[in-house]
Amino acid sequence: MTSITGDQALVKKINTSIVLNTITRYAPLSRAKVSELTGLNKATVSNLVQELCDHHLVEEIGPGESRGGRKPRLLLFNGKAGCAVGIEIRLTQMVGVLTDLEGNILAEEEKQLERHDLSFVLETMTQMIQALMGMAPASPYGVVGVGVGVPGMVDGEGNILYAPNLGWEMAPMRQLLEDKLGIQVTIDNEANAGAQGEFRFGAGRDAKHLLYISAGSGIGSGIIINGELYKGARGYAGETGHMTIEADGRACTCGNRGCWELYASEKTYASAAPPLPSRHTRELVSHAQHEHPQVVRHFADMGRFLGVGITNLVNSFNPQRVVIGGPLADARPWIAGAMETVVSQRTLPYHREVMEITFAELGSRSTVIGAAYSAISLFLGPVRVSTM
Repeated sequence: MTSITGDQALVKKINTSIVLNTITRYAPLSRAKVSELTGLNKATVSNLVQELCDHHLVEEIGPGESRGGRKPRLLLFNGKAGCAVGIEIRLTQMVGVLTDLEGNILAEEEKQLERHDLSFVLETMTQMIQALMGMAPASPYGVVGVGVGVPGMVDGEGNILYAPNLGWEMAPMRQLLEDKLGIQVTIDNEANAGAQGEFRFGAGRDAKHLLYISAGSGIGSGIIINGELYKGARGYAGETGHMTIEADGRACTCGNRGCWELYASEKTYASAAPPLPSRHTRELVSHAQHEHPQVVRHFADMGRFLGVGITNLVNSFNPQRVVIGGPLADARPWIAGAMETVVSQRTLPYHREVMEITFAELGSRSTVIGAAYSAISLFLGPVRVSTM
């Protein structure tokens, strides 16, 4: 009898997730439309919608269109039912946002990172999170969680296994933050978070198969397959910056040679010959805007190497869309042409028929908004369900 009850409770959770996900994605819509899209009968949908309304996650608005009879009440997801905090740890700064449950930014904070030792970063992050939580408007659920995007390998328990640019190894970030804050925390690789941000709220909204390329101090990729973030067997998928594009190329700190990010990320600035006028993308973009010939050539070279790596990924994953994000997205006018030429010339023709390349719609906020979404997703979806 216990197992039957348990099964019924699980089915109800799954159905509730399906209904909520459908309303979130397709609102405004009627109960009848929810039933049609989900395949659940109208009585089940009506009961679940009422529970979601009672829990302030769904609200009704004015009547919709009808071909006859009573006009249906339309349903909306209540994005103001709670808030989430998203944090992105970058090489030289930390960025944080407070969002509602639909990813709309309500407040934003930014701090420079003078040091990378874990205790300093943890204290800086705690202060930023507490400041953002203090800005949250009154809502039924308050702040539902915190999401953090980091440039490194993260396991399923929120431990940062290896973040070479920060000098971290085996850092139990999720547990440390939850102990300090007393709230649910999710930790993810920054490229995965960026992929989630663009997939849910940006340039990837209508693509079920998406590659998000985060290009900055290194390169990482977030991979969306059939609407779900792909993390691999142990959660490390997407470390594409360390795929080899030059068999006997430059030595990388990872122990490999010829890694993609040695040719197509900000790591190229230090070895440029003759030296570039700056080693910061924002400043180099300013020089490019003034037609500095060396900077323009350097960005074009980076674009070509970006194209080589993207070609490999497109031929491997057959995505609908490739989204370029991270700091190098600001150099779009000077990298896009060379990058797209390489992809067009080298990608298998059948892949090109269904694939497009674009740049992050959320700009530099893809990762931090995606991190907030991870916290929202954990709050809303105790059962992970792919509905469409």
